Amino acid sequence: MTENPTVVRFAPSPTGFLHVGNLRTAIINALFAEKTGGRFLLRLDDTDQARSREEYVDGIRRDLAWLGIRVDGEERQSQRTAAYEAAFERLKTAGRVYPCYETAEELDIRRKIQLSRGLPPVYDRAGLKLTDDERAKLEAEGRRPHWRFKLETDSRIAFDDLVQGHVSMDPASLSDPVVRREDGSWLYMLPSVIDDVDMGITHVVRGQDHLTNSAVQLQMFEALGAKPPAFAHLALLSTKSGELSKRLGSAGVEHYKALGVEPLALIAYLARLGTSLPIEPVTDRQALVETFDWSRFNKANALFDEADLTTLNTKILHHLDFADVQDRLPEGMTAEDWLLLRGNVNRLDEIAAVWKIVTGPIAPVIEDVAFIETARAVLDALPWADDIWKRWTGVLKERTGRKGKELFLPLRLALTGEAHGPEMGPLLVRIGREAALERLCVPQ
Repeated sequence: MTENPTVVRFAPSPTGFLHVGNLRTAIINALFAEKTGGRFLLRLDDTDQARSREEYVDGIRRDLAWLGIRVDGEERQSQRTAAYEAAFERLKTAGRVYPCYETAEELDIRRKIQLSRGLPPVYDRAGLKLTDDERAKLEAEGRRPHWRFKLETDSRIAFDDLVQGHVSMDPASLSDPVVRREDGSWLYMLPSVIDDVDMGITHVVRGQDHLTNSAVQLQMFEALGAKPPAFAHLALLSTKSGELSKRLGSAGVEHYKALGVEPLALIAYLARLGTSLPIEPVTDRQALVETFDWSRFNKANALFDEADLTTLNTKILHHLDFADVQDRLPEGMTAEDWLLLRGNVNRLDEIAAVWKIVTGPIAPVIEDVAFIETARAVLDALPWADDIWKRWTGVLKERTGRKGKELFLPLRLALTGEAHGPEMGPLLVRIGREAALERLCVPQ
C-alpha cells in the first residue's frame, strides 16, 4: 500500500497583504510539496467578514503567482459554514463544547484576580457548572453564550514536531479555547481543524508561535475521530537586535519589488534562512527543492537581514540567463549584450540606464581636449576586440604617463557623460568602435 501523497495548505486571513513571515511560510510549504510530489492548497481564512476584503484576496493570489508558487486548489472558509455547523453539533452532543456567558469585562477581572493570587490566568470552567435554570435566566436577561472546547486534562498532550522535536504540554495549564462567539461567528481554532480533516491535509507547516494552538487542536482532531496531520513549527524571524521586528510584519512583495529583489532571490533567501544549509545564489529553484530537509531547520529564531537579501539578489542577477530576464530587458538587447552587461547592475531595473549609455544619445563631457584627442587617435589605430579597453588604456598609460583616476575618469566622462557608472571594459565593447570614436570627437 502506497503512502498518502503530501498535502499542505497555506492559510492566510485576507485582512491585509502578506508580509515576509507569511511569504516564508508559503515558500517552505511549496518547496516541501514539490520535494514530495505533493499538493499545495490555498485556504483563505475569511471568517472575519468585517475585516476580510477582496483586494487582499487578489493580493494574496498575485503574490503567490509572483513567487512562482503553483496553487493546486483553493478554499474559502466563508463558504464552508455548513461543515462547521455539522461538526459543532457532533461536539456538542459529545459534551466537548459548552456554552459560557461571561462578558469580556468579567473574564478580565477574573484573570486579574488569579494573577494577584499567583495563579495562572486559566478559565475556571464556570460555564460547565451552570444549571439549566441558571442558563435560562442568563438568556432571559439578554445574554447569549460563547462556546468553548473542553480540553481533556487527565494526561499531557505530546507530539513529535518536524522542526521543534518532541513537544509536551499540560492541558491543565491552558484555558478551554473559545471556538464560537456570541453572534455565532467562528474563531480560528475549530474551523481550521475541520478544514484540515476535510481537505486531507497531511502536514501543517507554520510558525513556532502556533505550538500551543497545535497542542489544543490535536485534541480537536481526536474529538472529531480524525487522524491529525504532522506538524512543522518554523522558528520566527528576528533582526540583528535579537528582537522581533515590527517592520517585518509589514514588508511584503511590493516592498521587495521596490528594492529590485527578484522572486528567485527572495525564495532562495527565505528557504534557507534558519537552516544549517548555506544561503547561496541559485539560478534554478530546483536546487532548493532537492536539498529541502526538515532535519536542517533550526529551533532558534532566524536572523533576517535585508542587506543580506539584496546582496544575494545581486549575485543571483549576475548569473541569470538571458531567457530568465528577456521579457524585462530594454528593446534591442541581445543575449550577448546581457551576458556582457549583467555584472554591472545590482538590480534589473538598472539595466535600462546602462543600455541608454550604450545606445545613446549621451552628452560627452570633454574637459582635457589634448588628452581626449590623443585617446581618440590611439583608439582609432587599434584593432577592435573584447579586450579593447585594457589595450587602449595600456597604450595611453605608456604614452601619457597617466594612471588611475587621471587616466580613466576623462575617458569615462567622454564616453558616458557620467563620472560614475558601470565597468568600462564590457561597456566599451557594447558601445562599439564607431560610436566610441564619435563620442571622442572634440567639438570645434
